[in-house]
Amino acid sequence: MSIDIDTARRVASLARIRVEEDALPELAEEFNAVLGLIEQLTEVDVEGIEPMTSVTPQRLKRREDVITDGDQQDKILKNAPDAREGFFAVPKVVE
Repeated sequence: MSIDIDTARRVASLARIRVEEDALPELAEEFNAVLGLIEQLTEVDVEGIEPMTSVTPQRLKRREDVITDGDQQDKILKNAPDAREGFFAVPKVVE
């Protein structure tokens, strides 16, 4: 696939990047270089290789799903500028 000047102009417009008219040929060449690298990646044999989620193999730490700091409603509502009946009170925004 080859990127021409019109396509480079359109991509710059879609990305909302201002590119001067005389810089468009260089931009098109850069796009073509990137696409060339991507085409090289398609030639790599990845048969039997599992997808990775990280560069280094890591196992997520496991913990029990338990409540550790509940029952603090009074402490939390003490910081509220206006609290009523155990809830934060806010101004009405919809009429």
